[in-house]
Amino acid sequence: MPRDHVTVGRVMAQIAMVMNLDKCIGCHTCSVTCKQTWTNRTGVEYAWFNNVETKPGVGYPRRYEDQEQWKGGWALDRRGRLVLRSGGRVRRLLSLFSNPDLPAIEDYYEPVTYDYDNLVSAPAGDDMPVARPRSVLTGRPTAITWGANWEDGLGGAPENAGGDPNLSGAWAEKVRFEFEQTFLFHLPRLCEHCLNPACVSACPSGAMYKRVEDGIVLVDQDRCRGWRMCVTACPYKKVYVNHATGKAEKCTFCFPRVEAGQPTVCSETCVGRLRYLGLLLYDADRVGEAAATEDDQDLLDAQRGVFLDPRDPAVRAAARASGIPEDWLDAARRSPVYDLVARHKVALPLHPEYRTLPMVWYVPPLSPVLDAVDAAGGDQDDPDHVFAAVTRLRIPLEYLAELFTAGDTGVVAGVLMKLTALRSYMRGRALGEEGGEAALAAAGLTAREAEDLHRLLAVAKYADRYVVPAAHKEDAAALTATEDRCPVESPGGPGPREVMLGIPALRRDTPAGGRP
Repeated sequence: MPRDHVTVGRVMAQIAMVMNLDKCIGCHTCSVTCKQTWTNRTGVEYAWFNNVETKPGVGYPRRYEDQEQWKGGWALDRRGRLVLRSGGRVRRLLSLFSNPDLPAIEDYYEPVTYDYDNLVSAPAGDDMPVARPRSVLTGRPTAITWGANWEDGLGGAPENAGGDPNLSGAWAEKVRFEFEQTFLFHLPRLCEHCLNPACVSACPSGAMYKRVEDGIVLVDQDRCRGWRMCVTACPYKKVYVNHATGKAEKCTFCFPRVEAGQPTVCSETCVGRLRYLGLLLYDADRVGEAAATEDDQDLLDAQRGVFLDPRDPAVRAAARASGIPEDWLDAARRSPVYDLVARHKVALPLHPEYRTLPMVWYVPPLSPVLDAVDAAGGDQDDPDHVFAAVTRLRIPLEYLAELFTAGDTGVVAGVLMKLTALRSYMRGRALGEEGGEAALAAAGLTAREAEDLHRLLAVAKYADRYVVPAAHKEDAAALTATEDRCPVESPGGPGPREVMLGIPALRRDTPAGGRP
């Protein structure tokens, strides 16, 4: 049935992000500014709410994508119901005081300081004084053997990158780490602020919650008791424990800035201008059904099916009935995130098979396809030649598919074809050459759509990249309330006690992200 004829259910709004990986140069400015804003204090020295990983690589914390080991995200039981990978009633109770599925500090890295005083207080002698590293945790001398940025630019890749969980298929044999044969790209990561957050459902104390107004996932520090179930349940391992306070902390999506209509710090300071922020409208009644889609490779389409067209009069009317302000509807209509995710469909989610329905999406990196066409003696304007080159790129399609489409290489190839056709067409226009429309048509683009997509991906201005509606003063009480925060605590849905005992947090009448 066409989406236009589907009855619109409960309309809700979500602040979301898209990152264009072709523009990321791995400068880590986003990580540094986030660190200075949110984790530059005692207890979270090892925590990076935003970090930039080099792929292929084992990531931060080490091998966080291996859910067989860490038990993050959701899975389907034998009856097709969503259950937390971290376990049900008995497992939760037995591991309440000793959770076995937690990364150790060695998987993150041991934060260090240095004996700087030794540089100025050492007695005169023949040897140059040095500032030896000391552990911030123990105060004892230590050796630096790992870090959040240890694999930057494939540093140490021959020894470590083979442990990347995405290199588990038979195709991985063609991945080589010799200088002439290797590939790399940068992957910025932060909390996904999922529509179906596993961390929220796993929290025994109800401290973790998803705001009804804008979908941002936060931690109530007063309620947090340090059970650390949220750390296990998050498949992206973006929840950290402050070792000084014993409380959980995570990326806040810079909610004070977002409430003021400003972009997040990582977006504001991004050198490559690769981040896009915008509002998405979605049907809360369809979230549970989408997350419970049986085939992992169908989860991408299922999640896109949850999003609503902000230009549809029926959607706008339903949104008004749900209490969404008029300026928010206008922001949703102008959202670059909706255009990249749902309209042009060039942005993809990170590991949709975790079934959390993540809300940070990525435009996959595109190798120099046109150079590959020329090298093979092909015609850049021939869609068949271009597609053949796409399947032989230096960055394997299979690797990108493991990251963004649960292994479906066809979807990734389609996105790369669209991006390649766009580049070829716009380059031809700039050089005054004719043609290029055939490649556009083969990729499913019109000339007008190509111009709109080029405006977003290549030359988007500040106001086009960040369309963030400010919070309303009349909603201030709701933004700070503790009673009305997330459907896992809503009437008809499981409360914190039920969640701890393993009762599924998703029901068809109260899906995650839904309004009470």
